[in-house]
Amino acid sequence: MIKVSVMYPNSKDVQFDADYYKNTHLPMVSKLVGNTLKDLELNLGIASRVPGEPAPYVAIAHLKFDSIETFQESFGPHAETFAADTKNYTNVQAELQISNVVTF
Repeated sequence: MIKVSVMYPNSKDVQFDADYYKNTHLPMVSKLVGNTLKDLELNLGIASRVPGEPAPYVAIAHLKFDSIETFQESFGPHAETFAADTKNYTNVQAELQISNVVTF
């Protein structure tokens, strides 16, 4: 199992429409990649480790797939559609990390 984390850095000028992302963008992603998406979680940043400082990321979406290949095969054909929708909810470039999921 792998996790694709899509992380939106926070800054004083960041604009992020969490409602649009949660109710429109992520459901579109889920629908287009289909049943290859095993789990989807959205984290909205509220704080950092330093009291009073903003969270380092305004939002992080975690998408789980069986493998990198499954992710690439299901996500790749729609990458342009997903990228084009970005302007509808944010003005910041997302960072992406793919990780192996290790459970205990």
